[in-house]
Amino acid sequence: MAEQQDQALPIVDIKPILQRLWPDPAKENVTAKEIADAIALVFTNQLSPVQTGSLLTALHFTGWDRRADVLAEASAAMRRHAAKIDSAGLEAVVAKRRRPEGKYNGGLCDIVGTGGDSHNTFNISTTSSILASSLLLLAKHGNRASTSKSGSADLLMNMRPTPAQLNRISPSTITSVYAASNYAFLFAPVFHPGMRHVASVRRELGWRTIFNLLGPLSNPLGDAIEARMLGVARDDLGPVFAEALRLAGARKGLVVCGKEQLDEVSCAGPTLCWQLVEHASGAIDVEHFTLEPADFGLSAHPLNTVSPGKEPHENAEILRKLLRNELPPNDPILEFVLMNTAAFLVAAGVCEANTSSMGPGDDGNVIHERGPGGGRWREGVRRARWTVESGEAWKQWEAFAEVTNKLPA
Repeated sequence: MAEQQDQALPIVDIKPILQRLWPDPAKENVTAKEIADAIALVFTNQLSPVQTGSLLTALHFTGWDRRADVLAEASAAMRRHAAKIDSAGLEAVVAKRRRPEGKYNGGLCDIVGTGGDSHNTFNISTTSSILASSLLLLAKHGNRASTSKSGSADLLMNMRPTPAQLNRISPSTITSVYAASNYAFLFAPVFHPGMRHVASVRRELGWRTIFNLLGPLSNPLGDAIEARMLGVARDDLGPVFAEALRLAGARKGLVVCGKEQLDEVSCAGPTLCWQLVEHASGAIDVEHFTLEPADFGLSAHPLNTVSPGKEPHENAEILRKLLRNELPPNDPILEFVLMNTAAFLVAAGVCEANTSSMGPGDDGNVIHERGPGGGRWREGVRRARWTVESGEAWKQWEAFAEVTNKLPA
């Protein structure tokens, strides 16, 4: 039905903007909104494959697909064309589950990377999202692998004993998921159906396009997201993504890039960070700082110890062991996950609590020490480790997997 409706819409000729985009869009006074309006035509199947390819090529080779204003406007267009969600129903179920703590207000959070860093590390942000769901409400936006063997969706659909049925989570079932768990996975093909119209063009172009960058900025729950952590695979994109988040109206966000051009907090060495900071006036600034494994109270581990490069079912077994607390306390992959989960918890604000009552196994000994950027990174690790050792992370995963298998196929 959706495809029939798309085909009924007229094809739009964007030759005028294509001519202004090359070779110097600034000289032609091209605006970010004009570009976003052109990209929006992709989602309704109103752009020819030739003009789609031309648009993506011009943006890529002028560098305009890596401008903060373009990313902010284009991601807003992508969210507007996402599958429609019952906002009132979502707000109601989130209100029942929210558990504010520290400076975290109990809203939905996301952790995601751009991919494309070529390091083939374990699925860190996906694993961290599950751990964090013990303390935060998670709206994990993700997809299958495009540049690695095991994407976030591939991993979760290969989990044992109960694989998650991600295709069953839709705008009509998302509230049922949150009624049963703090965790939900928003599978991009389900929530961004218009992206199918550009799939073949992207494959034929052979290079990464603006759509590889828009995904992390285009969580379909949009304004319902309270906080996010976003990994970029190139350090020059760090300030760009932080500014794009600020322009899009985000108030809590942490953008990270390992010095090795890694789209995670690195367990091997320094990580460049750009954090959105809200002032008393309500103004949002971007602050830049660097993190080291020692700031988390953890050891450094070479990337080759956390880059198994395995198939999805093999990574899923590592995830199962991690969630079941079957890995040694100093296991490199576990500590890599703990660093990233800790950073995510700091970004959400939950580590600002001066008391702690997470549940059984919590000693309540809040670590008040602050590190770079003023964050309580060691407190983040204490909380992240508790989610594993208490069994709470596995409990949230089980609840999520179980409810997805009960949703209509």
